[in-house]
Amino acid sequence: MTTVLTPASPLTAADRCDRCGAQAYLRVVLSSGGELLFCAHHGRKFEPELKKIAAEIQDETDRLTAVPAVPGEEEH
Repeated sequence: MTTVLTPASPLTAADRCDRCGAQAYLRVVLSSGGELLFCAHHGRKFEPELKKIAAEIQDETDRLTAVPAVPGEEEH
């Protein structure tokens, strides 16, 4: 299994969790083909099982705690 840190196609607000319909922050590409999308909660809940069947896991849960940049302000 490979965890993708910089995905080619980022998840958007239109991507929804296959379990509950919340915004998806994880994309699991299955070894058998196809993909599943999960919110952070369900991604954590099913992580052990998903790692067994995943070819790749695109994890964007860090976006939940990232502080957005304020336009016009520079980092020092």
